[in-house]
Amino acid sequence: MSNMFTVGTLEGATTQLSAEEINALAASLRGQLLTPEAAGYDAARVIWNSMIDRHPGLIVRCAGVADVIQAVNFARTHELLLAVRGGGHNIAGNAVCDKGLLIDLSQMRSVRIDPENHTARVEPGCTLADFDHEAQAFGLATPLGINSTTGVAGLTLGGGFGWLSRKYGMTVDNLLSADVVTADGKLVHASKKQHPDLFWAIRGGGGNFGVVTSFEFQLHPVGPEVLSGLIVHPFEDAKEVLQFYRHYAHTLPDDTAVWVVLRKAPPLPFLPEEWHGREVVVLAACHIGDMAKGEKILEPLRRWGKPIADVIGPHPFVGWQKAFDPLLTPGARNYWKSHNFTELNDGAIDLMIDYVHRLPSPHTEIFLGQVGGQMERVGETETAYPHRDASFIMNVHARWETAAEDNDSIRWARAFFKDSAAYATGGVYVNFLTQDETERIQAAYGPNYDRLVEVKTKYDPDNLFRFNQNIKPSTVALH
Repeated sequence: MSNMFTVGTLEGATTQLSAEEINALAASLRGQLLTPEAAGYDAARVIWNSMIDRHPGLIVRCAGVADVIQAVNFARTHELLLAVRGGGHNIAGNAVCDKGLLIDLSQMRSVRIDPENHTARVEPGCTLADFDHEAQAFGLATPLGINSTTGVAGLTLGGGFGWLSRKYGMTVDNLLSADVVTADGKLVHASKKQHPDLFWAIRGGGGNFGVVTSFEFQLHPVGPEVLSGLIVHPFEDAKEVLQFYRHYAHTLPDDTAVWVVLRKAPPLPFLPEEWHGREVVVLAACHIGDMAKGEKILEPLRRWGKPIADVIGPHPFVGWQKAFDPLLTPGARNYWKSHNFTELNDGAIDLMIDYVHRLPSPHTEIFLGQVGGQMERVGETETAYPHRDASFIMNVHARWETAAEDNDSIRWARAFFKDSAAYATGGVYVNFLTQDETERIQAAYGPNYDRLVEVKTKYDPDNLFRFNQNIKPSTVALH
């Protein structure tokens, strides 16, 4: 080990830490302390979006809550820039900082299911696949996302939505409590009865308030099989498909969701080879209720038009949760833009079609997640996540392979985002914000922003947890 270590500070400078200080931190941990020359350092700093290539000064790979407390105290004492990594799937790359201290929670992956009370205790390093695997052993689930490698922690702290959300609400609507290590190094239990202000804030306010070391979720009977799958249409029929979908989506009960993906067809085994690489409209359907009722509900969707393929049928829920994983593998370069919509009018549909004709990469897509249902029945100020009026959440997902494609892909995503703003609500899902969208943070929280500032000021007055879509405390914002 070197005698001195250079580590980044909160204010953007660097500080020198002695080997004695570093060794003392390492000795206090049950997990590992990685310095840049340590074995495993490079693997620990790699995250899902390969556009992010940052080099922390120190990485604490936590084995439990005590390690988190030690790391937070060390960062606060030395005024170090601090990043927190759960699953490492965040598009903005806030899971990893340059030069500062990285708290890596990826080794904390315990899931404990209580099948009698329909609850789960989940550690922050868990992925959706970890959670679903355990819960589905009992025919239970909670609303999560649509990519099984996503981390439960980041998904939850930003709000969380997926196939189950129309029936059971957002991920945060099913959060019962959480254990949080706050900026002063204390472990607090947050729920509706204990620290209710903190509990409100972490349900959509991101990682601004501390490090969550345990989540308690409400579970619901789901599966083990659901009626799900894809219907793929030629892109020449896109406008008619989307106009039909617009009407059909509003007829659906809460236990059915149909999402839309506009992209070039990947080489899926059920698609004729001549369609590979050509633009298509994909309707992704999931019905979590009675199979026979689901067949009747989805029958008009399956009967309409002349699809290239229809692979809707009974599938294990854990399998359906992994259906999009092959299109979202780590290692690619990704840049997102997002809008919320209450409706899809013809202008928005025409614009989508126009931009899909100009896709910059075969991996790029526009997807529309159908939400509403139970999500809409929660008041906009009941949780920190406010955008309960959205019927569709759009992700403009630019994805490509090489740095040489960066400019074209990012330019395409920004142009479509700008042109489609006229049809959107102005709100946005905070987990879809990229690192260059700090001006949209207030839009992400709408009427809840001022209250979030109050909670931030109470629990993190010095803004130790700032490497995120940051809500500045009033103690800092005034300077």
